[in-house]
Amino acid sequence: MASRQRVEATPWAALASVGVAILVVVAFMLTAGFDVSSAAAAAFRGAFGSPFAVISATLKRAVPLMTVGLAVAVAFRAGVLNVGGEGQFLMGAVAAAAVGQAFPALPAPLAILVPIGAGVVTGGVWAGVAAVLKRYGGATEVVTTLLLNLIAVQVVGYLVRGPLQEPTGAYPQSAELPGAMHLPLLIDGQRLHAGFVGAIAMIAFAWWSFRYSAAGFRSLVTGMNPNAAAVSGRIDVTALQARALILSGMIAGLAGAVEVAGVTYSVYDGIASGVGYTAIAVALLGNLNPPGILGAAVLFGALGAGADAMQRDAGVPAELGTMFAALVVLAVLVTQVVRQSRRPISASES
Repeated sequence: MASRQRVEATPWAALASVGVAILVVVAFMLTAGFDVSSAAAAAFRGAFGSPFAVISATLKRAVPLMTVGLAVAVAFRAGVLNVGGEGQFLMGAVAAAAVGQAFPALPAPLAILVPIGAGVVTGGVWAGVAAVLKRYGGATEVVTTLLLNLIAVQVVGYLVRGPLQEPTGAYPQSAELPGAMHLPLLIDGQRLHAGFVGAIAMIAFAWWSFRYSAAGFRSLVTGMNPNAAAVSGRIDVTALQARALILSGMIAGLAGAVEVAGVTYSVYDGIASGVGYTAIAVALLGNLNPPGILGAAVLFGALGAGADAMQRDAGVPAELGTMFAALVVLAVLVTQVVRQSRRPISASES
């Protein structure tokens, strides 16, 4: 059985992928008749034009991308292609909102820890469905996690129009979390919350774990060549990959809970806004490496803030940001295929 190659991008491939995506987006804008210079100026103002733009737009948007990007990396490094970050994020958000409605008078610090913990557990359980199907049923995780994304969207739609709907019944969203459950803001007058500090701490811990811990080494070896890991390293590959998928889901669920506790304070249709899919581009662009994921998350946070400003000030559809993310993923995959086609086939892969 051939070994499964990890999907990743070298620094040069990452830069090339971004460059290609920019060129395609610019070409599309020119073809559609948009003023590229005005759009670019609006995007820069929206992402970096003021302290508020940097802190409350770019960095705030980067927080879920850092966290879900790290979730993707945890799975991908172990050779598990978890594309279910979107659904795991949604279920974590729903869990946090449900705890807020069920236990509105929790004392500090439980008022923050319990909703966040519920999001972590629920995200792990949601990913655990795919992990069980993979380990005991041989189901491909790409298919199962993608289908679970679709189910999660429907679950959210039902809950915000049913059991979790706000008391007036006028809006398809949950009731707002009690104030004691809101994450504190880092700077007065800005919208960046304490989840940013938590995301940076997770990035730092993951960097250490990937480089220096035995668990990180076993995950790396398994992702590079599961056959060699099983035979030479005596690693239980199926168990390790199941744990990696569940841990990935827990991290993505954490991101959903943090988004509710720190930004939206309620759950509604579209709360994820494609963050789970954009996070795949973040992880690949960051070469599945925590510092790279941090940089890529800030980049995509800036793109999101800039896309909103382009739509507001220059009339350019904000969906171009999603298009950019998809083009980055496509370019990374193309470079991966080219690299693999040029690499000699070893005996273990024949």
